[in-house]
Amino acid sequence: MPKISRFYFAMAILYLMIGIGVGLHMSIIHDHSAVGAHAHINLLGWVTSAVFGGYYALNPHKAEGWLPWAQCCLYAIGLVVMLPSLYLMLTGSPGVEPAVAMGSLAVAGGVVLFAVVVFTRGRAAQSAKTPLMMPAE
Repeated sequence: MPKISRFYFAMAILYLMIGIGVGLHMSIIHDHSAVGAHAHINLLGWVTSAVFGGYYALNPHKAEGWLPWAQCCLYAIGLVVMLPSLYLMLTGSPGVEPAVAMGSLAVAGGVVLFAVVVFTRGRAAQSAKTPLMMPAE
């Protein structure tokens, strides 16, 4: 499995544990004002990171080179900035809204770079002399 896949799966598990913790905390204190942050932690942190890791595991030639790691770093940094800021904003700290915006833009940039990875050939495929698809005989 490519290193980037292992990184994404490790990140996904951490976000799953954080998301569960936030959900439990909201339930215990009977304050669900951070439900939006809880949803983002689970969907962007846990689910999307696991999907990215799965894609790279299933397409190891796409995990090669600088672009997948640039995508991963931008996405990961965006989550680290956006998710805590969103939680703080939703629980009464409106001053962190610029951090939410900056983190959100970084996450969006990471998603756009992932689309570039998906819709372009991987390094191994580009350097191969044979066509990617052989005609049926």
